Amino acid sequence: MKRVCVYCGSKKGYGDEYVEAANALGMALVDRGLTLVYGGGNIDLMGTIASTVLVRGKDVIGVIPESLIDKEIEFLQARGGFIVTSNLSNLHVVRSMHERKSLMAELSDLFVALPGGFGTLEEMFEVVTWTQLGLHHKPCGLINVNGFYDALVVFLDRAVTEGFIRIEHRDLVLTDTEPHRLLNRLLNSAIPSIHKWLECDRV
Repeated sequence: MKRVCVYCGSKKGYGDEYVEAANALGMALVDRGLTLVYGGGNIDLMGTIASTVLVRGKDVIGVIPESLIDKEIEFLQARGGFIVTSNLSNLHVVRSMHERKSLMAELSDLFVALPGGFGTLEEMFEVVTWTQLGLHHKPCGLINVNGFYDALVVFLDRAVTEGFIRIEHRDLVLTDTEPHRLLNRLLNSAIPSIHKWLECDRV
């Protein structure tokens, strides 16, 4: 069974479409019998996708640092919420953010990012870099909700044009607006075996 790591915001954003996308991705995972690996929380988009998968009886694996558990519990109690982490199929409590990212990558077969902020981008591009370096061969993709990642796609293409990303590596980041379609592309993608510094002095 494939495990899909989903990175997303701990906020829900200002548009209903972001929560709807988290629900849709959760349903797509359920429909395909895929296990969700995520950051272990129950706040906004993170909690939405986890709840979507859990209530349908499918497996969810959470990975959360010790330092965030108390903060999340306090946050949820203030909102009258419930703790998704207590219902997870498997919850790993780790000591640091570094351990969290490493374990999530180890547990997962592919990576998907919903809209999010600094943390979402940092986590996604770390695993993309590991793929680029050949540290693993796991595909990565973005759910481009409401054009959220349009500017990022333009940036990546510009980085290729300006010689900072090899064109063969550009396709390490797949983008789609529809979760089922993106998952299908990721599950059937072939990671190129191209050394990052091959012919690095080529003009």
